[in-house]
Amino acid sequence: MATTDLMNRALAGAADSDAPLTVELVHELIEPGELSEPLGISEVSELLDISAHTLRYYERCGLIEVARDGLDHRSYDNVAIRRLVFLTRMRLSGMPMRDLQHYVELVDGGEHTVPERLDMLVEHRDTVRRRIRELQLSLVATEYKIATYGGTTGP
Repeated sequence: MATTDLMNRALAGAADSDAPLTVELVHELIEPGELSEPLGISEVSELLDISAHTLRYYERCGLIEVARDGLDHRSYDNVAIRRLVFLTRMRLSGMPMRDLQHYVELVDGGEHTVPERLDMLVEHRDTVRRRIRELQLSLVATEYKIATYGGTTGP
């Protein structure tokens, strides 16, 4: 199931219940008991809809540590996949690689780094909210032009 499918599943749950989007939806993307055994790189690539090259790049950059099996193939467990889901969401939201690397260093540094992690995430959240407002304004401008040309706008 690709990341898009995972997100659609979580968003569909919110749409069905008219509930607001919450952090619980993110928890539903990859449930701790969902994998019965570790996955290989091609399976994770398909699951998250990112290339094997990107997965190897994240490993080289220090964003994720991946265990190896007896044949020296990458073996992704639940913890690795959950981290990758987070990383892919942050990249999609525009977080720069250097910020992700710093964030992962902080996570790996222990509990005393929580305040700095929180500061980073609050700043990123504010950036994402600003981008959403900009996109909403762009959508309004697009719908205006569609209406100008006699088309119908969406809900």
